[in-house]
Amino acid sequence: MIKIAPSILSADFANLERDIKKVSSADYLHVDVMDGAFVPNITIGVPVVKSIRKCTDMFLDVHMMVEKPARYVEAFAKAGADLLSVHLEADHPTRIAEALRLMGECGVKKAVALRPITKAEAVLPYLEQLDMVLVMTVEPGFGGQAFMEEQLDVIRRVRALIEKYNPACELEVDGGISPKTAPLVTEAGANVLVAGSAVYGAADIPGAIQALRT
Repeated sequence: MIKIAPSILSADFANLERDIKKVSSADYLHVDVMDGAFVPNITIGVPVVKSIRKCTDMFLDVHMMVEKPARYVEAFAKAGADLLSVHLEADHPTRIAEALRLMGECGVKKAVALRPITKAEAVLPYLEQLDMVLVMTVEPGFGGQAFMEEQLDVIRRVRALIEKYNPACELEVDGGISPKTAPLVTEAGANVLVAGSAVYGAADIPGAIQALRT
């Protein structure tokens, strides 16, 4: 089954609770955390995630685009995240392993994320313990970017690795997802699609979510 994770990066932050309710028919709620260091943009942090948790029962898929993410795992877990994804490029491999260990201690699902510069095989040291792998199809940092079609090969390779080493692991894709690109990434092996403007920019948001599923 294809799952849809609307990104609140495309929501109206002055009416965030309203806009979260608009996507309640989706499977996950994707929360982009950016620190202005790992990526050039700054978005939201722990207090906002805590507030989001109070106004929705949706599964909170928190994408940590931050340097040295192990520092923040416990705080985001306590704030209400259900899953945390950390970028493999954001710290030394031993510290990424530490971040994943902390996720286990905090009882949240574990994910790693790959920028377009990172090869699929980079997930191998961690794959057997993961609940999800996130493949970026744009450079992380800003919404509304064009889909990078060359990332389809990375999605295929990650899917092959998942099938070999951890078939229960989900494969999420984030960046430029639309009714046009969604079939491409699902055919390549993704089963969780992050969508921002394709959902929040639609006149019929529940209809847009359903269209991406099919």
